[in-house]
Amino acid sequence: MFKPLHLVCLPALLLCLFASNATAQSFRVQCPKSTTLHPSEPNNPNLNPVGGRIKCQQISGGDGFATMGDGVQTYLFGFGPLSGLAAIVNGLPGTQPPSVFNVSNLDAAVIGDIAIGAPIPNSTTFNGAVGLVPDPESVPANSLTGHVDPRLIMDVGVMNASQPAPLMAIDEDDEFFLTLTNVGQIMRPDLFEQHTVHFHGYPNASAFYDGVPDASIAINIGGSFTYYYLAPDAGTYFWHCHISPPEHLQMGMVGQIYVRPRQNRVPTNASLKDALVAANLKAANNPLATGPHLPSTYDATTCSDILCTGQTPAPAVGGARAPNVRYAYNDGDGSTAYDVEYPIQMMGFDSNFHFVGMTFNPESFTDMKDKYFMLNGRSYPDTVGGYVCAPADPYPGCAGMASGTVVPGPMQTQSTDGTMHSSQPLPTVINIPAGGRALLRISDLNVTEFHTLASLGIPMKVVGVNARLLRDLAGNDMSYTTNSITLGGGESLDVILDAAGYTAGQKFYLYTPNLDHLSNGAENFGGMMTEVNICTSVNPTSKQCS
Repeated sequence: MFKPLHLVCLPALLLCLFASNATAQSFRVQCPKSTTLHPSEPNNPNLNPVGGRIKCQQISGGDGFATMGDGVQTYLFGFGPLSGLAAIVNGLPGTQPPSVFNVSNLDAAVIGDIAIGAPIPNSTTFNGAVGLVPDPESVPANSLTGHVDPRLIMDVGVMNASQPAPLMAIDEDDEFFLTLTNVGQIMRPDLFEQHTVHFHGYPNASAFYDGVPDASIAINIGGSFTYYYLAPDAGTYFWHCHISPPEHLQMGMVGQIYVRPRQNRVPTNASLKDALVAANLKAANNPLATGPHLPSTYDATTCSDILCTGQTPAPAVGGARAPNVRYAYNDGDGSTAYDVEYPIQMMGFDSNFHFVGMTFNPESFTDMKDKYFMLNGRSYPDTVGGYVCAPADPYPGCAGMASGTVVPGPMQTQSTDGTMHSSQPLPTVINIPAGGRALLRISDLNVTEFHTLASLGIPMKVVGVNARLLRDLAGNDMSYTTNSITLGGGESLDVILDAAGYTAGQKFYLYTPNLDHLSNGAENFGGMMTEVNICTSVNPTSKQCS
């Protein structure tokens, strides 16, 4: 008996379409050297006549393991770093300009760094995009076009999940290109999990890049996608996967991103207001853009639209930028100035949910109950240490330390392939120079609990809520001082600890007064607590006391 032609052809057509889509999936990265807004990348980021820069980052979506406070290895769905590796392993944002990001992986030293073990040994200096190699089909041949060697990406990206997810940081007016590569869940080969990146609370004008699959797209296993963001507003945000959010957030697919304000690029002898006025004049080619009231060379931040309004509510008097000081927001008066900054992500895990996630689906969402409570993926005392120095260890924190000494640094977890992965790269120890100020960028994306943090000894000044400077429409300062803050899932705060009047050698604690959150799966493990140290001085890069 003959079947109708459409019943014979349709399955074959669908099979062909599936095969076509499958073969079309590929790993690629994207980091342009120039755009319309940024025609050329400046060698000196502090003298950019346009305002902002191009920034890039590459991450993997997959799985891995992290170590809890009682020593239990917990399974994660998670994001891992595929660029900025040296920065991330040292607790810094992995975001890089094109000149650093676009580096060929065919260099022998780079290949050596990548091949030693994932995610990259601590001795690495490689911050480029993993897998990026010359494109043999480019014109001219062998140019860096975003073509990658998938072997290198899989070597590093598999079982590379970190908690929290890779840290990102950009400046206002930057263009940010973020490539997500889905390498798959190796422990769960039966799953075909898609992943996305959603910047929570971020003023993204394009739904296409918002990461909500209903209105944009999701990335399949074996595929890469580059998100594009323009950085308009300073503040602390966070990002997460928006596929089955209760599951993927609980499983660890949560990270932080913050945007630094334009005020950081204002010269030391000029106010934010004057700089923005001059930027508008320069954008209009007005000769008044330079004059005796401003230096002849400065970062003339492009500010010719509504984004500039309402960002200088305080008087310009006293608003000059102090040398070597940065700001949380465009405050106009220096009230959000700080010397060192610390991203702190509050998080909790249901260990049973994670165990079930490693074995079968679906899990029970209604029965989730967190038992592990963490700051940046760690509980006390791992929040202030966690890296174990090896003999002749090249990690900077181990200089002069005996083998076996535990120092602040990337916590490592042995994976199924026997290698050590930097599963929790961010310590949370807070070091403040005597008389200085520390900015705490606190975020919470827990799906089951509220979290409270209290400061003993040093009051917390809350200057920003949900990435907004605390000022009313009349410009009045609405910041407040408190000894504790409480956040629910989806909230962030910017808090300043002022060490004026304190002396080097003093120690304080930042901890949760929720006593059941001061344990991790059992009694006598630290939970959400860390130390605040007053130091003679603090290295702004390593954040170590000196």
